[in-house]
Amino acid sequence: MYTPRLPRPPRAVRRPFTRLAAAIAATAVGCLLTAPPASAHTTLVAAQPAKGAKVSSPAQIKLTFAEAVRFPGVVVLDAKGGHHESGKAHAAGATVTEQVAGVLPPGVYTVGWRVVSEDGHPVTGDYKFTVVGGSSSAPASVGPTPAPAGSADGSAAPAAATPSSTPAAQKSASTSSASWLWVGLGALLVVAAVGGAELTRRRRSSRT
Repeated sequence: MYTPRLPRPPRAVRRPFTRLAAAIAATAVGCLLTAPPASAHTTLVAAQPAKGAKVSSPAQIKLTFAEAVRFPGVVVLDAKGGHHESGKAHAAGATVTEQVAGVLPPGVYTVGWRVVSEDGHPVTGDYKFTVVGGSSSAPASVGPTPAPAGSADGSAAPAAATPSSTPAAQKSASTSSASWLWVGLGALLVVAAVGGAELTRRRRSSRT
């Protein structure tokens, strides 16, 4: 049986829907370009000794973060790269402590740390402080101790201090995940617009 083909709607009818779909797509692209960066992970808010402080030899390093952290690793390095931490670091909520091996001779020391924030991302950083006082305060038998094998979960403590407080790779991965979210939303808007245009076209065609 012969079924006549329905006439296609004129171009004047199709143009508004095409323009609507283009406008929605442009809006989605604009949202991608103006999307805010992904939220940062935990940060170091306080330290004892403090950054840049001049102190006598401390018994321990105490780090306080903006949120609870896990699996800490801390190193205390002298100017020659020798280690002066004793044992493994311990985390209690947002506070991490690391014991210092013996009495530190006068000089500049670097504290390097690595923790895992509540969102599961590792965060690293470092800072320097200076030990002042007579060299006689340091026993002759005190020397650098080997670096700890790892943190509480077996992950290796940082072998050297790193300059940044947040790894660039994690920022990139987090920002990339946020960008893909906006891409998905934009695609859904475009599909919805095209589907609506097609449905309207069919209704107009059936009326004619």
